[in-house]
Amino acid sequence: MEKLYFTWWNLENLFDVEDSPRRPAWLQSRLASELRGWSSEVLTQKIENLSKVIAQMNEGKGPDLLGVCEVENKEVMNILAAELRRKLNRRYLVRHHSGNDGRGIDIAFLVDSQKFSIERKIFTYEVLKRSATRDILQINLQTKRGNDIIVIGNHWPARSGGQYQTEPYRMMCGETLSYWISRIIEIRGENIPILVMGDFNDEPFNRSLTDYCMSSASQTKVRNGRIPYLYNLTQQLNINEDSSYVFGNERLLIDQMMVSKGFLNTHENFDMSHARHHVFSLPNMTTGIHRAPIRFGRPSSPSSFNTLGFSDHLPLILELEEKLK
Repeated sequence: MEKLYFTWWNLENLFDVEDSPRRPAWLQSRLASELRGWSSEVLTQKIENLSKVIAQMNEGKGPDLLGVCEVENKEVMNILAAELRRKLNRRYLVRHHSGNDGRGIDIAFLVDSQKFSIERKIFTYEVLKRSATRDILQINLQTKRGNDIIVIGNHWPARSGGQYQTEPYRMMCGETLSYWISRIIEIRGENIPILVMGDFNDEPFNRSLTDYCMSSASQTKVRNGRIPYLYNLTQQLNINEDSSYVFGNERLLIDQMMVSKGFLNTHENFDMSHARHHVFSLPNMTTGIHRAPIRFGRPSSPSSFNTLGFSDHLPLILELEEKLK
């Protein structure tokens, strides 16, 4: 057996420096006050804090694939990848797509080229409400044993403005993702393994996931369903023990991982019966009785700025075994 270690983490506003020449003029104007004081020294500290956590995953070997959101551009991902190469001696490749989000935050991946070959072409789909939201980002991988895996990253619209007032936007994202997966299956067949990860800003039991994205906690339903159900691994977690995000005094599981029936049905390739899915946390990453993630924040908001912090989300982990051929 070969273990594969997948990670998802919302990195909380991993921006380029305050006056970066790489930032478009419209975005520079929009972010000017928000990024006041976001210097190269602050960015370096944020990268160091994040990389220290990532380097302790997988028994100190780091993840084979890391999916992230809330990153501004490919340049900051390259900085993170370089720091992880220094700490772990991993050959991470960056896959990033610059979308049209109003705050300039995107989804990206770091992929270990020694564990996977990866297509140069990426696939994106822009979800629109009144304006653009974050794209769905898809990358196509092949393991060194020749097994194909499709990975899709998501960052759905936030609940700011009210959970139920903004719920239709996330329902729209769920419907779009379900359609996107249907198209993949039409092209690649129903047994193509698809791993979906992201910050969905809804929990596994919310309608955007169950009724529109068509995710389920039942492996039988996913295996036998005529429509492309997703098996929601995160729905199996105990919210009292695991949460990726805390709002006020409420523990939430808004970061999730789901798999297609291709992972469940291809027994000769992957062993999901022993898959391990959990929220990753170190003792210095949380605070208080609700174990809230310790934010890094921004200098422009002194009340939340903490150079000892990391992110307002905790990472999710999926460990599974690939069978030898």
